Amino acid sequence: MKSGGRWSGLLWDLLAPQRRERIAPTLSGVLLIVLSLGIGMAAYNAANNILFITLSLLLACLVLSGVLSWFNFRKVTWQLDATPPFRAGQEAVIGVELHNHKRVLPTYGLWLEMVARPVDRWTPRKAESTVTARGVDVRAMIAKAAQVEARGQLPLRARIDPGASTRFEWTFQPSRRGVLRIELEAVGSLFPFGFLKKQRWAGAAVEVKVWPQPIDYLRVPGTAVSRLHGGERVARVGAGSDLLALRRYDLGDSHRLIHWKASARTGQLLVRQFAAESAGLFSVWVSAAAEPWVDDEQFETMLRLAASLAEDLLRADRLRAVAIDGGAWRAIRRVRDLDTWLDELALLAPRKETLPVKPAGGGRNLIVFAPQGARGVAAVCDGEIVATT
Repeated sequence: MKSGGRWSGLLWDLLAPQRRERIAPTLSGVLLIVLSLGIGMAAYNAANNILFITLSLLLACLVLSGVLSWFNFRKVTWQLDATPPFRAGQEAVIGVELHNHKRVLPTYGLWLEMVARPVDRWTPRKAESTVTARGVDVRAMIAKAAQVEARGQLPLRARIDPGASTRFEWTFQPSRRGVLRIELEAVGSLFPFGFLKKQRWAGAAVEVKVWPQPIDYLRVPGTAVSRLHGGERVARVGAGSDLLALRRYDLGDSHRLIHWKASARTGQLLVRQFAAESAGLFSVWVSAAAEPWVDDEQFETMLRLAASLAEDLLRADRLRAVAIDGGAWRAIRRVRDLDTWLDELALLAPRKETLPVKPAGGGRNLIVFAPQGARGVAAVCDGEIVATT
């Protein structure tokens, strides 16, 4: 509700605070209230003016604490900044921008309540009741939720001057792949005297995709080695022997690649780019069928191996295309193409229904994945195991 005048609006905000604001007395605040009640009762019984003056001072401190706390929060805005990529098992950094829009008063002593919880989009949830549940079951459910949920508190160590802004950085570690909802849950403060603890619901949230966790795998020697050397050349930048094009010299390029004659003619350093060899390129196919895998943990291991192997092939310039289930092949020409595929892996769920066979057009050196033992996963290329976990 908006009021007509400026001062009437301030008064209305003091008397009727915004929703989802909570003010609670601290331990010192409770002692102050109890002391005020005791002095008030003694003042009325003894009719002593000094006790009434003391009661007035104590109540004035309590009221002043609430008013200054309200001014401290006024015209303070915040914004979340989440920059991908995010990987399970690796540290992620979330930025929070705080801006003080007040013209005169600075802001002191804030803290931010941060939480990151997974959004389980592929697991259907059943309606459950905790009325008939045993205490040990409820505690187990709470403990399980706490394992996948990350929380943190960021204190403001310096004041925010009028019209200025500051940045917080929260570092946490996602526990699993999927969609992660990161929230600035609340902003709190004990300013100015520590008698009252005020918290305001922030309502800022962002959803990010968490890629599968990298995994250490073992490459099987003696397999697919012959296909990594020689073969037909394609019009793609690689490490072959045929000249593809010339480009400007960039910092970090090898001096052996400089084309001195062309550089002398043009007056600028040019380096040679060679064509990649088609026989050295691989395609990676991932199936979401749950049937061959023992459990969800082995399925997750397969996704981790697929993501790690695809990234290593891209770094070696030997990744041609990727695909999931019966979808079309996605040509990998740059890092951004693989990032889009990893986003799809982050959301991939095991499926029990019959899935179509792998799509045609993958070319030679097609890598698929199969279970190996009770927990292991093997990457298979043309019938030969090339990597295992």
